[in-house]
Amino acid sequence: MNYEQIIDKLKNKIYYPVYFLTGEESYYIDEISDYIEKNVLSETEKEFNQTVIYGRDTNVLSIVSAAKRYPMMASYQVVIVKEAQDIQKIEELEKYIENPLPSTLLVINYKYKKIDKRKTFAKLIEKKSVLFESKKLYDNQVPDWINNYIAQKGYRITPKATSMLSEYLGTDLGKIVNEV
Repeated sequence: MNYEQIIDKLKNKIYYPVYFLTGEESYYIDEISDYIEKNVLSETEKEFNQTVIYGRDTNVLSIVSAAKRYPMMASYQVVIVKEAQDIQKIEELEKYIENPLPSTLLVINYKYKKIDKRKTFAKLIEKKSVLFESKKLYDNQVPDWINNYIAQKGYRITPKATSMLSEYLGTDLGKIVNEV
């Protein structure tokens, strides 16, 4: 599934139990994760049903125990794992991914690298969850991306300004969005 498809399904309240967001470009991973964090639960539901965990501070057992809890006074529970690339033995999530709790949205942000698609863990993720791979843009793709982004915001930009932005900011989309 691509970025637009995932956001459209989320806007239409079509949720999946596991979202595995991976790739070298962190911008889209953060956008999807932030959308889920801000829009799936209401403000009152977030107090009991939204958990944000950081990869360095946790292990697979803690993630699974958080994901297996049932929501309290809400339809869903959201568990967001940020910086999941720092988790030791992340492959041990296989058992949960095979049989996830339908009332939990487990969002795994595996940034700055890709999972090895030859392993059984990656094949299971592709089969049983929403796998989103965010690829880094090439230098020649950045000006078009800047033009599209600015047009979506309702503004216009000159070609010279676009080339200056892409030349000085590189391919880091988060940095480009921050500067624009």
